[in-house]
Amino acid sequence: MKKKTTISLDTLKAMRRGGREAEMQLLGPGFHSSTRQHKSKKTYTRKQKHKNMND
Repeated sequence: MKKKTTISLDTLKAMRRGGREAEMQLLGPGFHSSTRQHKSKKTYTRKQKHKNMND
């Protein structure tokens, strides 16, 4: 059996805060979805940045 380890709330909060800061440095500010479905190339879009790719 695994031993249960106790982690204080302060330690847990510090670990979460460190994880958030590392993610912000990696991805930049704002919300970033971590579970996004793959978008097909054939999906129609009117955005200009996608129109230039098909030239």
